[in-house]
Formats: sequence, structure tokens, C-alpha cells
Amino acid sequence: MSHGAIVVTGTDTDIGKTVFAAALAAALDAHYWKPVQAGLEDGSDAARVTTLGVPADRVLPEAYRLTTPCSPHHAAAIDGVSINPARLDPPAYRPLVIEGAGGALVPVAPDLLFADLFARWRLPVVIVARTGLGTINHSLLTIEALRARAVPILGIAFVGDAVEDSEATIARIGQVLRLGRLPLLAPLDRETLARAFAAQFDLAVFR
Repeated sequence: MSHGAIVVTGTDTDIGKTVFAAALAAALDAHYWKPVQAGLEDGSDAARVTTLGVPADRVLPEAYRLTTPCSPHHAAAIDGVSINPARLDPPAYRPLVIEGAGGALVPVAPDLLFADLFARWRLPVVIVARTGLGTINHSLLTIEALRARAVPILGIAFVGDAVEDSEATIARIGQVLRLGRLPLLAPLDRETLARAFAAQFDLAVFR
């Protein structure tokens, strides 16, 4: 099956979603798009993915760049910005990797969650989950939230040290494809990331 565009969401924030999205976009030679960037003090995720192997000319500009590192709906309010959902429709570039912000139930606008956007887009979603304590609960809740909105789930990708029971349990109970796992990399750069992704994931699943 040809997906064309894939959405990457997470079970939480700071779990490796941007690293995975960068690895996937680089491996597919895809365009990368983050619709809303909230928090600019430490740089943007769009800038970070270029250091991890996505060519700069493949990184599309965000629809909104917000200053405060918090939920986009609140960051927009702080900046005095009103987020127009019509500006969040995916661009026509293909292949395309779209990265959400935080988890699937993070509000983009006061009454609009990322999961609601995903339902409108009807694009396959990869859930990125950490392997640490609590991941079974967070992952299964994310799966349920997406399924409740009829969002197509391509599978789940893990980030962190191997925890076989947790990973297998999530895939079995959630009835989702276990895509693979990115280990924690030191150093983390485009070379180490590309090697780890190639070793752990079947690229054909994402095409």
C-alpha cells in the first residue's frame, strides 16, 4: 500500500517523537512538516530534523510558530494568535511526514485536539511511545482515543531500551502493528540515527 503521507504522534511529550519523525523522513526522502511549533527558545523541531538528516529544502515552514513551550492552544493565547484550522490542512507535497505536538489529545485550539485533526486528515498515524514505566497505559489510551475517532493507525514505534513485555503487551492488547524500536543513541546524529532506523524498521511498511 502506498501511504504518501504519514502522521507521527506521541503518547507524551519529550519521548523521541521528533527523532523518529526525522529518521522516517530521511529514510523515505520525504518532506517534513510540523503544523504548529510551540516553543522557540531552544530552537524549532524543523531546525532539529535538519541536523538529523532531513535536507533543509525538504523541511516545510510551520503554519504557526509560537513562543511559549506549552500546549499550542495556550501558547497561541499567550502570543495573541488565533489558530485557524483551515491553515492546518496538510500541504500537497509527497512523500510527507507530519509531526504533531505532544500527544494525540493535546489541544491545537480551545476546542480542537490533534486527534480531531488526524480524523479530518484521514492519514495513517504512527504512534511513538517510550519504553519506560507507564508506557502501557499511555499507549493504550492513545490507541483508544484515535480509534474512537476512526483514525487509521499504521502501527506503534518505540523509543528507548528494550522492554519486551511492555512492547508486546501494547501491540497485543491494542491490536496494532509493532513497527520497531529506536534505541537511545549516544552520540545522536544523522549517521547513528540512519543506521539505527535501518536496522530496526522495515521501510517497506511506511511506503
